[in-house]
Order: sequence, then structure tokens, then C-alpha cells
Amino acid sequence: MTSSEANQDGRPGSAAWELLLPAATAPARARGRSLRAALREAVRSGRLAPGTRLPSSRDLAADLGVSRGLVTEAYEQLTAEGYLRSGRGAGTWVGGAARAARTRARDLAPRSPGSRADFVPGTPDLALFPRAAWAAAHRSVLAALPHQDLGYPDPRGLPRLRTALAELLARRRGAVADPERLVVVSGVAQGAALLGAVLHARGIRAVGVEDPGSPQHSALYAAAGVGTVALPLDARGPALGPLYRSGVRAVVTTPAHQFPTGIACTARRRAELLDWARSVDGYVFEDDYDGDFRYDRAPVGAMQGLDPERVVYAGSVSKSLAPGLRLGWLLVPDALADEIVARKRTTDLGHPTLDQAVFAHFVERGDYDRQLRRCQRAYRERRDALVTALAEHFPGARLSGIAAGLHLIAGLPARYGPEERFLARVTAAGIAVRTLASYTHAGADGADDVAGVRLVLGYAHMPPARIRAGVALMAEAAAG
Repeated sequence: MTSSEANQDGRPGSAAWELLLPAATAPARARGRSLRAALREAVRSGRLAPGTRLPSSRDLAADLGVSRGLVTEAYEQLTAEGYLRSGRGAGTWVGGAARAARTRARDLAPRSPGSRADFVPGTPDLALFPRAAWAAAHRSVLAALPHQDLGYPDPRGLPRLRTALAELLARRRGAVADPERLVVVSGVAQGAALLGAVLHARGIRAVGVEDPGSPQHSALYAAAGVGTVALPLDARGPALGPLYRSGVRAVVTTPAHQFPTGIACTARRRAELLDWARSVDGYVFEDDYDGDFRYDRAPVGAMQGLDPERVVYAGSVSKSLAPGLRLGWLLVPDALADEIVARKRTTDLGHPTLDQAVFAHFVERGDYDRQLRRCQRAYRERRDALVTALAEHFPGARLSGIAAGLHLIAGLPARYGPEERFLARVTAAGIAVRTLASYTHAGADGADDVAGVRLVLGYAHMPPARIRAGVALMAEAAAG
């Protein structure tokens, strides 16, 4: 409140009570509630500043034309809540505990910066989300869902969904999928956090992560009190020598399509990783983030199928449907199952029931398989468009990694370097792009030394025409 709204004794003048007048004229049954709400808002907004002395209940009642009891009740309620303070014979004052609230909630979700072309990887095409089929599934499930299923769920997930997922993962990913060892989670990120907490409870204080690799792993495990050790890659997958020397007993890997290098872990290296896990009584955390999307052949099956007692398998709908659904799953070894379920229970008491039932319906009816085929066709077309555009606008560019997933690696000839200058030019032209170096944990340089610039190019979220236009813009900017 401003000084013009207060009398010399610190009491508010008439202007400060204007916002209370609608409450005073509210219907009789709602008048008390309206008065209390208006007083709270006056304190929160600062119209009634901390330390302001309020009129007596008799005076305020007379000013507003309401009963004194109504004002007394409002003063007592807001005093109990901490908005006001009072003392016997000392009157009623505005307390100092309340702080002005924001009038609009901020949106902290990661958004595209509005670039002319955005090649940052990791995001699917959200326009491909099957709204009509999802809405139909939602209506069908909501009409038939038993009342008891709206209670607190099994922390592992709805039995119906776990059964459907087990069949799906066995059929599509070659996993050994026991519904009793499936845990529905809020995406792979929560799965990693749960595993980190269990490992910490077992005395494990560090896990190995691929270098280069996903930048979020370090923060996820750090939140559970577990550090990360960056492990280099070779052409076959995580390098064995550094892994054995690291002393870790758990390693995080993306064997079907390594992020970001795009290599696929060879059959021999998979077997060697499992031999390592057995030798140290440890575990492999398999992040199968885009294993369904292979364009030149059938997808390689999950590593988990080779040894379900040494592999914690994680997947989600973030690349196939939408990351905003926050829906994923873990297949856990028997030795870890009870501990992970206990952590899930204490974390959130289980995933939202209705979301699980809708997704179960979606899987059972074959809608999810149709969605995967739809995405695969679209993303293959977009990858082809990117490969063609790079060949046209960046002659001599070398692509590495398998034909899979939602991104590829492009090594540009030395004439486009150094990387810092290239990035400065394309960024100034309004093009968002990441280099392979931005995904390294320890600054190791394991990429091809011949390439002047190594780019990690995401393509799934853009239609072919925008991809072609974006590459042309990037080439124009790079030319200076």
C-alpha cells in the first residue's frame, strides 16, 4: 500500500478498503468467505503492507456495512493463518510472514529457442502424437475402469500394463520380460534415480557412464549420492580396459544405438560387458532409448535378453509418443527387484493409474505398434533427407554410426573448422546445433581426427523440407 492510502497513525485509508467492497456486497452465505479471501489478497499483493494497523472490528464493520461478528471472525482466521497479528489491547496488525505471490506461473520447460533451423537432438515430432487414438483409448478406459483401480496402485504398476509390456518387450526387443519384475516409472530418468538410490544403499558410490554420452546421467546419479566415472568408447562399444581399471560395479550404456556417437555395441562386446558384470558382481544399466528405430535392418535385440540377472533394462514412450507423458519401465534383476519397488513406493506411491490403463489399452489393441511403424516411416524419410542435403551442401562430409534413431553424426572436412568458429557463424545465423565435443564428460577426444567439425544432428522433429532448408542455411553461414 502507498503512503497516500494510510492515515498518520499508520491505519489504512479508505482507498485500501475498496478491494473489500465486493466481499461486503456478496450473498449473505458467501460474505464471510469472500471477506477473508479479499483480506488475504490485500496482504499478499502488498496493498496492506507488513506493520499496517487495521481498524477495529467495529469500525471496519461500520465502514463496510457488515456485522461486527463477520469482521471479528475474519481477523481471527487470518491471525491463525499468519497473515495478521494481534495482542490484547494492542489492536490488529498486518504480519510479516506473507510474501506477494506471482500473478502468472513461469514455464521452465525446455523449449526450442525459436531458431531458423533447430538440429539439437533428443526430441521426437510431437505432431505425430496419435491424439484421436489416444482420446478414444482414454474414453474407453475411463468408462470401464473399476472403481477400486482409482485407489493407490501397486507401486510396480497396474498388472494389466505390466502384462501388456512384458509381451511387447519380449516380442519387439527380445527381452526376458517377467511381469513380476517390471516396474512402471516416470521415464528412464526416474528409473536411473531409483537404481542410483538402491546402489547407494548397497555401498556403491560410483557408476560408469559412456564418454561421450548423455549429459543428464551425472546429475541423476549425483542426486542419489552416487558419482560417475567417464568411460571412453571404441568402435565396438564401451572400452573394456578402462572399464576394468575403473573399479566401478555398475555401468550405464546405450548398446542398441549409442548416444551420441551412433555406434551399435557388437555381439562380442555385449558378451564381454556381461562377463565384466559377473566378475565384479555388478550390473549393466541398459538405456534402450530408441531401440525400436532401425532403418536398414531389423533392430538388434536388447542386451537384457542375454542375462536378465545382470542387466537393468529401461525404456519409455518419450521418443515414440511424447516425453510429456512421463511413462517408462524397468525390467529388473530378481536380486534388485524388492529394493527398487520399495524405493518406487516411497518416492511417489506409484505411477498415475489412469495413464497406465490408457497405455495398456493402447498396447493391447495394437495402436502402439501402429504408432511405432508410423514414426519409423517418418523418421527414416527425414534421415534420408538429411543425408542427401549434407551431401549436396557439405561435400566431403562423413557420416558415422548406424542408420537408426533420431540423430546422426556428421564429420565435416577440416576447411569448415575450427569448431568454435563454425559454431559462432551458424549460431549468429539463427541455427541451433550441437557438436560431439559438447557431449563429452571428461574432455576426451575419441572421434575421427580427420573431421574439422563433428556435429550431432537431430532430425526427427523436423519435416524433410525444413531439414533441407536448414542444411542450406547452415552451409551458407559456414561459408562466411
